[in-house]
Amino acid sequence: MEQSATLDIETLKITQEQFILASQSLHLQRPGCDAVYPVGLYGWRKRGLYFFLLLLLVTMIVNLALTVWIMKVMNFSVDGMGNLQLNPDGIHLEGISEFVLPLYVSEIQSRRDSMLVFQSEKNVTLNVRNEQGQLTGQLTVGPEAVEAQCQRLEVWSKGGDKLLFTADEEEVIMTTEKFTVTGSEGAVFGHSVETPLIQARASEDLKLESPTRTLTMEAPRGVEVSAATGPLKVSGRKDLQLESTEGEILLDANTIQLGGLPLGVYTASPHQVSQQEEVYEVCVCPSGKIYLSPAESSSTCQAMSNICLWS
Repeated sequence: MEQSATLDIETLKITQEQFILASQSLHLQRPGCDAVYPVGLYGWRKRGLYFFLLLLLVTMIVNLALTVWIMKVMNFSVDGMGNLQLNPDGIHLEGISEFVLPLYVSEIQSRRDSMLVFQSEKNVTLNVRNEQGQLTGQLTVGPEAVEAQCQRLEVWSKGGDKLLFTADEEEVIMTTEKFTVTGSEGAVFGHSVETPLIQARASEDLKLESPTRTLTMEAPRGVEVSAATGPLKVSGRKDLQLESTEGEILLDANTIQLGGLPLGVYTASPHQVSQQEEVYEVCVCPSGKIYLSPAESSSTCQAMSNICLWS
């Protein structure tokens, strides 16, 4: 018995020694008592947290007040904002509206009892583009001119049933019954003009003038120049020529006067001088010059033929 107890004690000592050696080899330390720290915020941290919470609350209140004020000023509602109303058929604007960027719409229409006004400090430009985005038409209203760029310009009547004016690259057509020019200088045409009638007003004169070139009137069936209630005057600075290549020139009037013609002096006998009256005959030179010669029983044009030498 003693011997077994001695073995147990030695075995226990060996086990304790091995445990101590193993603990030393692993550098194990016995845990000590942890320090006790207080839980929570104290001092300046607590005051700083409360300050930031108060600042956040004030900011939220100010933002909410500003939001309510903006909604009140801008007149926000379920239908829209202020003068802008969103309707099922589009957008309705009241008063003056300003757009700083391009506006893309399919239709702009004013109210029935007011007019539609486009205003700009520089100009107002309306562009039309095709499906590929290419510019097909442009209308520019500027401070100096109104420009339209398109393939064809058309002006219709009020009811839209009659075409009044058409312009393209080839020609300009006016389908109105009367074209009136009220300027003091009249109308100036750089090239030919084709029209069935040129007529002045009832109380005004009609004047066709070419200051530096010739004035030509042509028609396949003739040209008629008439003055129904007044005189007709044709004057020129140089020669005035009436020519008919295949027809005749007819002067049909009760009295035909040719003023300013040269007058020839014919020496007659005293008996003829006493009976002479102021009667003349019209003589024509080979060049076409016309002059007057005193009328006798026979023609005196041959005696006055020296006048033809002046031409």
